[in-house]
Amino acid sequence: MSIEKVRAYFRALGREGDILEFPVSSATVELAAQAAGVIPARIAKTLSFLVDGGCVLIVAAGDAKIDNGKFKGFFHTKAKMLTPEQAVEMTGHAVGGVCPFANPEGVRTYLDVSLKRFDTVFPAAGSSNSAIQLTCDELAEYSHSLEWVDLCKGWQEEEN
Repeated sequence: MSIEKVRAYFRALGREGDILEFPVSSATVELAAQAAGVIPARIAKTLSFLVDGGCVLIVAAGDAKIDNGKFKGFFHTKAKMLTPEQAVEMTGHAVGGVCPFANPEGVRTYLDVSLKRFDTVFPAAGSSNSAIQLTCDELAEYSHSLEWVDLCKGWQEEEN
């Protein structure tokens, strides 16, 4: 199970006990926000894309949307999300639980600047009813992200 891999990953970091498991689904931004008791923007959603035959993860604020022009400018290809089957195959996590932790070698992770306006955010932890509260610095460290990027739109207008 994907959450077991994430749990083992955080166990090695001494953070296993910080994983939140909800009695309800947290598979969407709205459901995750309700389960965690926070505004939707603080949910750090992990979006998975196919780039040059490999998997790229973009972690963005819950109220942000991928800007196709910015994506193409950065990756030099059109934004093409993974199918649910590809997500499981390439990340080991099912849609609703895709997260930037405990991913296979070769998965590239980027963090969108839309997250930086919050002290802490809530990315999924490998299942459709889990999350972990992290600072942006912790998220960058634990996700082994390559860099902070500006690939989203829609969030600046709705500052919360």
